Amino acid sequence: MHAYEDASKVSKEAMDNALKSVSAMTKGFQQIASETSEFAKRAYEQQAEFMEKLFQLRSPDKVIALQNEYAKTAYQGWVSQATRMSEICSDVAKETYKPLEQSMVTLSTTSTAVAVKPAAAAKQAADAKAA
Repeated sequence: MHAYEDASKVSKEAMDNALKSVSAMTKGFQQIASETSEFAKRAYEQQAEFMEKLFQLRSPDKVIALQNEYAKTAYQGWVSQATRMSEICSDVAKETYKPLEQSMVTLSTTSTAVAVKPAAAAKQAADAKAA
């Protein structure tokens, strides 16, 4: 009878942990979407500013210097954003996995406890039969 109660407890905990995991993943995706839209907004503003400055220049040397500066800034921004997104994805994966890990620990512990009881009873029966 305890096995059914244990199974019910494990099932309930697994469902709760699955919901926690989905919630963590959803929050992570929202954070990723927010970061992406902010990056796109900043990149657009930088590009608009660059084009405005570019159209004001008359010298080819100054145009090339401005393009080099913009390319360097844009690349640094992209690398920074890629690093940030990598960190966010890593954090989301960790937070999503935590509840599932707890479910596996509980399942393993409960399964071991359920399996030990019949094994102990079988050993006792075998020992009693041998004696």
